[in-house]
Amino acid sequence: MRSWIRGFFGLLFLAFLLKTEGWRFHMSEHTDRISDSESVGGIKFVLFLHPDRDICCFCKAVSDKPWDLISQNIGSAGDVLEDNPVGRLKVFVYELPSKYNKKILQKDQRCLNHMFAAEIYIHRFLLSSAVRTFNPEEADWFYTPVYSTCDLTPNCLPLPFKSPRMMRSAIQLIASKWPYWNRTEGADHFFIEEKAIERGILPLLQRATLVQTFGQRNHVCLKDGSITIPPYAPPQKMQSHLIPPDTPRSIFVYFRGLFYDVGNDPEGGYYARYNREVPEQQCGRTLKTILFDISTEHPTTYYKDMQRAIFCFCPLGWAPWSPRLVEAVIFGCIPVIIADDIVLPFADAIPWEDIGVFVAEKDVPNLDTILTSIRPEEILRKQRLLANPSMKQAMLFPTPSQSGDAFHQILNGLARKLPHDKSVYLKPGEKFLNWTAGPVGDLKPW
Repeated sequence: MRSWIRGFFGLLFLAFLLKTEGWRFHMSEHTDRISDSESVGGIKFVLFLHPDRDICCFCKAVSDKPWDLISQNIGSAGDVLEDNPVGRLKVFVYELPSKYNKKILQKDQRCLNHMFAAEIYIHRFLLSSAVRTFNPEEADWFYTPVYSTCDLTPNCLPLPFKSPRMMRSAIQLIASKWPYWNRTEGADHFFIEEKAIERGILPLLQRATLVQTFGQRNHVCLKDGSITIPPYAPPQKMQSHLIPPDTPRSIFVYFRGLFYDVGNDPEGGYYARYNREVPEQQCGRTLKTILFDISTEHPTTYYKDMQRAIFCFCPLGWAPWSPRLVEAVIFGCIPVIIADDIVLPFADAIPWEDIGVFVAEKDVPNLDTILTSIRPEEILRKQRLLANPSMKQAMLFPTPSQSGDAFHQILNGLARKLPHDKSVYLKPGEKFLNWTAGPVGDLKPW
């Protein structure tokens, strides 16, 4: 009996082998070999891609182009990205003196391309948007256009000192000129508040909704109920660096940026919390030098290189996020997000878990093992989603605006917070906010 059972399973195993070898032979006749196999440390690696780009035949491989995966297939990004906010909300835009916005921009045109430039483009978008209303009585939301981050150092870093005074001054102005702030103390107002101030949010904005890029859990500058948006990345600049879509992705992991910020963090330990230098140290080994293209240099081919890479590191620096995350999505490079406390933009609309790879900060020393263990079919699935035009569109602030872009995602976020609860409206004489709260310097006129 036992011999019969052994024979039966032996036949099954033999049939399995024949089927497997037949499948391998069949695939070898219908695949394109993209990278030549080489030997590194006695280990051979080969990669194939099926011509229909739906099947990737992969054997652990390392060569001068080790992970040549290509996928231009269009996947599904879900329905939320496609939502049309028009007709679901009305926004009244306050008309402020030009010293709060236009004159500031006239003094420094660099603000148009800064990572915090969304405050400028959102203002311009709303002025011509179909959701704008000139009748404040029918408005769902009120917007105060203040360019609080357009105050840059010679190194193009925003200065945080004037922002609280500027914002307080604008709120005092709208509260004295219009009745709408006073009836809710800002609960039906939204502000673009992108600058991280160490002491936290301006007290007068405690009831308002903030649209902000600073996405870090439990941070003094992140307000519950805020709408987290991507940092601004110039769409035209990235468009000008596009390469042919069928260019092989011959770089496995790509990163360009600082490993240390000695000037601002001389003792180390805060900037990036050592999560950038560990991959750089790993590159000392032959295998990882081939897999990881990591450097502090920022070449003119930076955007083109990202389009040739499978994975792009998006590690924390001073903050958990940077424009690198936007660039990775735009160029179809799977973002490897290394930031435990990050709050991602439009998280209710963009399936970040499906398009990215999350690596805990404590697991950074195992990056090579984590990334090389991801199955080829999973890589292709993420690439297909990233190839979806709506996925890229949601991360950009194009001029003119386009359907499904970051502007519309912000409006969708505002629409989802409607209708306002009756409790946001104050009873006669009722007050929540203290106008004198905050440092003495913030109380000075602006």
